This record gives sequence, structure tokens and C-alpha cells, in this order.
Amino acid sequence: MQARDYSFIKSFKKGALVLLVFILSISLLTACGSQGETEVTNQETAVPNETAASEEAETTASTRVVTDELDHEITIPTKPLKVFAPYMEDSMIVLGVKPVAQWADGKNGQLYLQDQLADVPKVNFVGGLPPAPEVVMAFEPDLIILHTAFYAENGVYEKYSKIAPTYVFKNAAGDLVSSVTKLGDLLGKGAEAEQALKDYEKKKEEAKAKLAPVGEGKKAALINFNGKGMYMIGGNYFGGYVLSHELGLGKSKLVETKNSMDVSLEIIPDIDADFIFTMNNKGTGTANMKELTDNAIWKNTPYAKAGHVYEVDDTYWTGSGLIAYGKIINDVVALLAP
Repeated sequence: MQARDYSFIKSFKKGALVLLVFILSISLLTACGSQGETEVTNQETAVPNETAASEEAETTASTRVVTDELDHEITIPTKPLKVFAPYMEDSMIVLGVKPVAQWADGKNGQLYLQDQLADVPKVNFVGGLPPAPEVVMAFEPDLIILHTAFYAENGVYEKYSKIAPTYVFKNAAGDLVSSVTKLGDLLGKGAEAEQALKDYEKKKEEAKAKLAPVGEGKKAALINFNGKGMYMIGGNYFGGYVLSHELGLGKSKLVETKNSMDVSLEIIPDIDADFIFTMNNKGTGTANMKELTDNAIWKNTPYAKAGHVYEVDDTYWTGSGLIAYGKIINDVVALLAP
């Protein structure tokens, strides 16, 4: 009998074994791959959970409690986004913050700031009084800041505080260093406030050094003319504050303890000042200004004879911020120590 050749069977079994090993390897790789995908999926699922926890923590820390200068304890946003701070737009610009709306007298905002506030809606403070709550509410502020306690009177604070947290200064213009520092804290702009004040302090000290030879021991008065008459501005506000507190010029005894005083021809001889600065309020005081300066009593005063009467720009001499104060300082230096 012829011997059978089983070599093909051996080859077949060997090939089958290789195939089986290959299949098992693929299965293991697939299983590992599936497990890897499961792990990735689990990791991806975990990320939103971590994000949610982070957002929850941030929400918890998104407000803080502060006390204003009238002792109101209020909860304010850590990072306010829509701020309404009428007549503090100057300081807000310095800190790099644009208000949601701006103070206006009629249709005009503070003219010296309009190059930076041209697109900001105006809110009319006609007669110097705050507008109705519904006007403010329309801008949906998340923080309201009132620069003077006067604005908070007659129930205004109670009404505004229902719209948004409302912080009140007693007189922000009376201490600019303090008010800018506090404003920086309220807006989360502490570093910007510190730098702005350093720059202003340097400017002020340089100006005082230039004025020392001509201004030491001298007094200055600031008279504002409008359609109703004329009045002297004291040393607690606006340009009067810069003249006395910032530049060290003395105040007339007539306003040593007053914020303002009506002026008439009869009291002209009593204005004890070496330098007189005059403002024509929005051009409405032209007639009254002419009536005074054409009068013989005025012409015979020491300051008029010496040529020390200077008309200045009322748009920023009635401002209350670092930009306005810087412009006033520039004027005084240019006029008295050119």
C-alpha cells in the first residue's frame, strides 16, 4: 500500500493556529480600545461637572458687601458691568470704565468729556435734580453711584436702591484722592486708581513748584456768571477746590467757610483776592459779566488794575475729576507762571 502524504494537513493545522492567534489578538485590541474609549468618555463627562463646580464657586464670590458714606450696607457685584455714576464720568474714564449713561444738563453732557462719551446716552438732571427712577431703570444698571448726598435726598435713594445697589458719597468732589480710590475699589479697578492718582500727584507738585514764586501768600477767587447774576465759588468744589486745596492759593474771607456766595457790585471792594478767575456759564452770563467789568468800582480794584483777572473755561472749571483738575492746573500755570 502506498504511504499517504499528510503534509498538507500539518500545513492546514499550522495555518489555522496562526489564524486563531490573529483573531484572538484582534479581539483583545478591540476590547482594550473599547475600554480606552470608555475611559475617555468618562473623563469627558467629568469635565462639565468640574466646570459647573467652578462656575458655582464663582457665582458665590460674584458679590460682596460694602458700606457707603451714608452708612448704607449694600451688596454689590464684584465686577460691575453696567454702572450709572452721574457726574463721576471723569473719574470713570480715568479708570478705563465707560458708564451705561451720563449726566447731562438739558441735552448737553460735560463738554470736555464728549470726545470719549459721544456714544453714551445722556440723562437729564434738569434743575440739578436726579431723574425719575423709571428713566434710570431703562438702562438696567447693576450698580448706581451718587457723587453727593444731595442726590440721595427726598426718597431718591430708596427708589434707586430698588433698581440696583446704590452707593452714595457725601461729597466725592471734596476729596478726590479718597473718592477715586473708593471708586476704583467699587469697580474692581484699584490698580488703575492708584496709578492715576500717582500721575496726578506728580502733575500737581510740579505745578505748585512753578507757581511758588508768584503765588506764595496770595489769594484767588472764582466768580461764575450766569443769566441770573453772579456768585463766588468757595474752596470745596470744582475750580475753587483746585485753587485752594490743590495749588495752595488762599481763599477770600467771604467764602472761607462757604461753598458759594452771591456777588453784587456793593461787595466788590470786599473781595480780598490777588487773582480773580471768571466763568461765563454756558454763555448765559455775558450781560452780567459786562455789567460788572465795565463798572468803575471793579476797574479800581487792585486785581483789575494789575491785570490779574482771567476768564476761564466753565466746562471743566466746574468739573470734578482728575481730567478736569488736570486741565484747571494747566490753565492756572499758563496764566500765572507762563
